[in-house]
Amino acid sequence: MSAKKKDNVEEDSDSSKEETEDEEKEENCSSSSSDASPRPNPEDLVVQNIPESVDDFLRNFLRRLGLTRTLSRFELEWHGLARGGGGGGIFVPDALTHRQALLKQLEAVRGDAERLRKQVLEAAQNLQRMQRESDYHRQQHRRLSEQKHVLIGNCKQLQEQLQDSEAALKRLREKHEAALRTKTLLGLQKERAQRLKEPEPEAEKPSRKPPPSIPSGAPDPRGLPAGPEVPEKSSFQLFCSFRAHQLPISGVAPHPARPLLASASDDRTWRLWDLPRSGEKVRLWDFSAGRCVLLLAGHSQPTWGSSFHSGGHVLASCSSDGTTVVVWDGRLGVSTATFRGHHHPCNHAAFSPTTNAVASCDSRGAVHLWDTRKPAAPTGIVNTGPLAANQVAFNQSGKLLAVASSDCLVRLVEAESCGVSTLTGHRRSVQSVTFDLQGGTLMSAGSDGLVNVWL
Repeated sequence: MSAKKKDNVEEDSDSSKEETEDEEKEENCSSSSSDASPRPNPEDLVVQNIPESVDDFLRNFLRRLGLTRTLSRFELEWHGLARGGGGGGIFVPDALTHRQALLKQLEAVRGDAERLRKQVLEAAQNLQRMQRESDYHRQQHRRLSEQKHVLIGNCKQLQEQLQDSEAALKRLREKHEAALRTKTLLGLQKERAQRLKEPEPEAEKPSRKPPPSIPSGAPDPRGLPAGPEVPEKSSFQLFCSFRAHQLPISGVAPHPARPLLASASDDRTWRLWDLPRSGEKVRLWDFSAGRCVLLLAGHSQPTWGSSFHSGGHVLASCSSDGTTVVVWDGRLGVSTATFRGHHHPCNHAAFSPTTNAVASCDSRGAVHLWDTRKPAAPTGIVNTGPLAANQVAFNQSGKLLAVASSDCLVRLVEAESCGVSTLTGHRRSVQSVTFDLQGGTLMSAGSDGLVNVWL
């Protein structure tokens, strides 16, 4: 047994010696080959981590322990298994490789944890900021709610005060209207008493003519002043034209004693103009004032026009109902006559200064002439259509009637014969016409913003 053991030990030593000799030869060959080949730059070397295969691991393990027979037996079985097709490379990581993989996973987990920590900190800061904003908005909402309740209480108080003031204002208005009616009646009675007390001169009695018979309910023209006697004028020429407003002009009216002209426009202003003479400059003033002293209700539709008689006590109004022109007594506030005959909305009505005539025009260009003593039917009808007739105006003699038409023309109508002549000078529809107190000047205004003076 000892001899066998010795033989085995000798064989093992011989084999180990042979293996060491083989390794030395391989090292010498590799060193000679490395000396022969050019050495690479150390910076260019890349260390590759190649995992160790299972069979190489076992070979190295058995060789270190000196188990040569076991190694040879392993080689036989390994190569036989490889030839039989049952062998395959199985990767068994060593401790270093496993440690490196775990370190990489740990670094990734730490990076994720750091990112999560930053996100949590940012979320906490955003939460604090949102809580502060929420507290601020809650305080503002509470403050606004308190102000809202205070304003609601104030509005209720104001509504109660408004209702009380409306009732008081209504009572005061009724008292004011009653006082005005009483005042006008007293003034009327006073005028009648003074007229009865004044003796009439005997020299004038034979020269007076008996007054014409006037039916009851019609305005009495005898108490109105007669217009001045002026030479009759039937033709006019354009004297001057100036721009009074930028928007359309709805009406013009002259001053009774001075060369002034008032114009009203769609720009919500009315202006007073000094009429130019021989090239003088035009001066203007803007005014806004007035108050309601009497309310006259009787039309069923919106009232589109009204005008006073030259005496100042009688008023004519027209409505968009297209059928009625009403004559009112301004002192008593009652209707004295009603003219029916238009078939379309009536735009304007005007008195003759010296006669009992009333002229009215409608939206289809029909001009009706009426007699205040005979309101049943018109005394004359002139058709200036098909466009609308916007306004009419008598001269001081009452024999000539001017009509402002939407076809850019100013028409002159003779009251007795109903003859018609035209004046051209506007580029757009004519909205208003009027004569001066002497009857020798005609003024017209239109939607083009121009005021034309005709002589």
